Amino acid sequence: MTLSFKTFTRLACIFTLLAGNASHAQISPVGMRQIQSGGMPITLVYPTGTAAQPLTQGSFTVQVASNAAPLPADSAAASGKRSLIVLSHGTAGSALPDHALAAALARAGFVVAQPEHRGDNRQDFSRAGPESWKTRPQDVSETIDAVARDPELAPLVDTRRVGVHGMSAGGVTGLVLAGAQWRMLNLIQHCAQNLDEDIGFCLNGLGQLPELQTQRRRQFEMARGAPEQYMPANLKVAYGGQGIEASDPRPDPRIAAVSLAVPIGAIFTPESLARMRIPVGMNIAGNDLVLLPRFHSQHVLQHCKTCTTLSDHPKAGHFDWLSPWPTNIATPVAATQMRGGMPTGAFSAAEREHSYAQIVLFFANHLK
Repeated sequence: MTLSFKTFTRLACIFTLLAGNASHAQISPVGMRQIQSGGMPITLVYPTGTAAQPLTQGSFTVQVASNAAPLPADSAAASGKRSLIVLSHGTAGSALPDHALAAALARAGFVVAQPEHRGDNRQDFSRAGPESWKTRPQDVSETIDAVARDPELAPLVDTRRVGVHGMSAGGVTGLVLAGAQWRMLNLIQHCAQNLDEDIGFCLNGLGQLPELQTQRRRQFEMARGAPEQYMPANLKVAYGGQGIEASDPRPDPRIAAVSLAVPIGAIFTPESLARMRIPVGMNIAGNDLVLLPRFHSQHVLQHCKTCTTLSDHPKAGHFDWLSPWPTNIATPVAATQMRGGMPTGAFSAAEREHSYAQIVLFFANHLK
């Protein structure tokens, strides 16, 4: 294979950037502080010159410089500012279980913002599921606006071209912001046909609620084989990206690249996945029993024309992506799942770090 001079130069710049980051990755401190937007907490993780210290919040301990001042971008940066990545957590999640990835991005020179999605976070998951899927993308847009207003970060961060990473339900956030659309009808048809195979998704969160399991099964059974034209109109409403009439399917044109880890995918329409125009990177766990890859990750890859696979780990499970993920948190969360709720242990720390490095490289390529 012969590389063009332009391609060679681009790759050389990326590898130089990463090599420079790698040389100081172990000593480059990570700062962390929190801001608010309309009552929504947003955790900021960023490069700093202040020494990191252990910080314990509940069951989580991370090495950060709390409330430290951020470092300005290197003078060689094309825009003179740092790129912004917004991390969208999974169902009932928060910032800390994704801290290792946020810190890896910060050490590579990015500023990371982690909103706690309204109605679907560790303290309030009253709207988890479809109701939250409708509002999560707006939470991200609001987060970008909040960073653009922040007195310390606004002069240092480029909010014109932003990256988004989403894990699990955060994958819905990322796909919508890339321009894809989902429908309740797609969810119902999928689960009516594949409930027992994809039970981790179709009965998500009902592991300790047998009566609701039975009720949900009956609802899906009633829909099996029903012609689409006879289904209620509200189930056919498309949520997410712009419709086919729009030249750009993104609901927020500032989103320039999206990476996904074990995303919810079965709910998205094939034609809208095909309309996505920005780069989308996929990270797959082959032993994901919560969201079976052949129904979710592979559904996205099959129809998306701008998607690439960043990492694929045949033995990894759904929750292996979270780090840190203390056992006293993982165990009760796993009990709510129909299957596959505990980390498998097959995804080593070295493999996880390598996958995080691939995500860093993806955003370095498409944002820097």
